[in-house]
Amino acid sequence: MTASPDPGFVIVIGASAGGVGALLHLSECLPKFFAAPICVVQHVGRQPSLLPELLRARGPNHAMHAEDGQRLMPGTLYVAPPDHHMMIQGNTLRLSRGPKENYARPAIDPLFRTAAVDWGPRAIGVVLTGQMDDGSSGLKSIKECGGIAIVQDPDTAAEPAMPRNALANVQVDYIVRLEELAPLLVQLVGEPARVAPASVPEELIREAELNRRGMKMEDLAVIATPSTLTCPDCSGTLWELKDRKPLRYRCHTGHAYSSINLLQAQKETAEHALWSGVRALQEREMLLRRLAGIANATGDRPQAAAGLAEADRLRGQIRMLTEMAETSPTAEEDEPDA
Repeated sequence: MTASPDPGFVIVIGASAGGVGALLHLSECLPKFFAAPICVVQHVGRQPSLLPELLRARGPNHAMHAEDGQRLMPGTLYVAPPDHHMMIQGNTLRLSRGPKENYARPAIDPLFRTAAVDWGPRAIGVVLTGQMDDGSSGLKSIKECGGIAIVQDPDTAAEPAMPRNALANVQVDYIVRLEELAPLLVQLVGEPARVAPASVPEELIREAELNRRGMKMEDLAVIATPSTLTCPDCSGTLWELKDRKPLRYRCHTGHAYSSINLLQAQKETAEHALWSGVRALQEREMLLRRLAGIANATGDRPQAAAGLAEADRLRGQIRMLTEMAETSPTAEEDEPDA
């Protein structure tokens, strides 16, 4: 366990769909000169983001997009920039355009995981509204390192899946309505930190380092075992992480998936393949009918009849593939019951 770099706490927050409104409400309710730095990952992908400006306009504390090497300061909200993972190393922030986790960059888990390893019992993790389950693994890491885990009450979340998945995988400390979050954070940063655990799992330390400095095969071999699955992003072999709750996978280039996100990626890959098949068959049908028309015009009726028969057979295959593509289940429907 790395000793806490400075006195006090660090708060890490993850949000996805519906998160902007939740974060604005939190910013508005925090007191001025809040006693801890707050690091925020809101899923934005590559899209430009005005979230820091909105947070500054709504609340009394400073907010900004994080910069690589920036020192953490109390009373500041640091927002992960678009298309960059944000991580913590000691008392500074690190940015990376490394491989996506859970189909996201920025992703929540790298921030939570690195905060857990370096801040231990002085890390407070918060999972807010969102789809899928990014943040569940990272919040579990915070608990394993002695930190505090908070989840928004799913019944009050705009999108309840992310809080529900966190609750299914982590023994959280607090389940709160949004209006209860700011007072709770004020209370927690004013209390003594909990006692650090005797040790931190080696796998967690290595995975945090993978996030900060990139993938090394020798590290992957320690924390995971090869599976028979392939990475939807790069087609490399996926390795199954040894900690199976939540069940997660990594490939040798660094892409990482929870089982829920992997199911969604596989669904999209299969759907793309089905529609590609539909397109290829449609083009073949069109060409066969064109050739049949030419054969008929030149008096070759047997050739025309054979071409039309083949085209009719292809049309039946097209209908079948189209129905399969249109009725393909969602990742949530694919997911086995817990």
